Amino acid sequence: MATQLDGKRIASEIRDEITQRVTLLLDEGKRAPHIAIILVGDDGASHTYVNAKISACKGVGFDYTLMQFARTISEEKLIKHIESLNEDEDIDGFIVQLPLPDHISVERVTEKISPAKDVDGFTNQNFGSIASENPLLLPATPFGVMELLKRYQIETKGKHCVVVGASRIAGAPLSLMLMKQGLATVTICHKYTENLAQHTRQADILLVAVGRPGLITRDMVKEGVVIVDIGTTRIEDPERKTGFRLAGDVDFKEVEPLASHITPVPGGVGPMTIASLLLNTLKAYENGNQ
Repeated sequence: MATQLDGKRIASEIRDEITQRVTLLLDEGKRAPHIAIILVGDDGASHTYVNAKISACKGVGFDYTLMQFARTISEEKLIKHIESLNEDEDIDGFIVQLPLPDHISVERVTEKISPAKDVDGFTNQNFGSIASENPLLLPATPFGVMELLKRYQIETKGKHCVVVGASRIAGAPLSLMLMKQGLATVTICHKYTENLAQHTRQADILLVAVGRPGLITRDMVKEGVVIVDIGTTRIEDPERKTGFRLAGDVDFKEVEPLASHITPVPGGVGPMTIASLLLNTLKAYENGNQ
């Protein structure tokens, strides 16, 4: 039976470490790190994610500011708020919760965020720094994946890592991080890749982030593979009180018996993403107070 990569437990350990650091800062008479969160509109999932982030900030002793705007806010007005946060010395980092309404350009808004305060790691400068020897604020989800592998002492050096999904948020930066920091041999697959199983069966470590529940089945992996399932999709489930359940991109029941390690969904990568957001905020704070 595979060892489950318990992101919930590792994220809790990281939060404890951050809490200790914040306690020391306060004991030294310094202020706590301060993060701002911009939320546009009334998307239910976005509210859930923001509430989880706020809860995590409270838990480690961070200060936080929630800025909520109607979905009708203009792109220019939203950018003015972003520019004000860039200039606010009391704000160490901030995020703009996605998705945004259709009339607002995610790319244009993201590029208005100061890279020094971009704790989601989405700006071009932070993305590009992955390839350098001194990366800046790393994209939160890939950062969380790398931290999870490290804390479970899963070796990436020289291993063949196959990344399925090439999104800017997960797959693309993760492939760079595995290559540059993990020293792995990396294959990246996407929706145009032909004969996907031919590639996934070669993976020592298979990392999947496409948002297609059950995409990876038993016949697509080799025995002993390490599987990191980043995909999270809501599926209707009338038997659940919420009316839905969360499903990953990997058919867990089919694949788990073949794997050496595997992340559950939920409870795997999700908690690590929020933990990485906290780590980035602490780093932004420390960078601004050197």
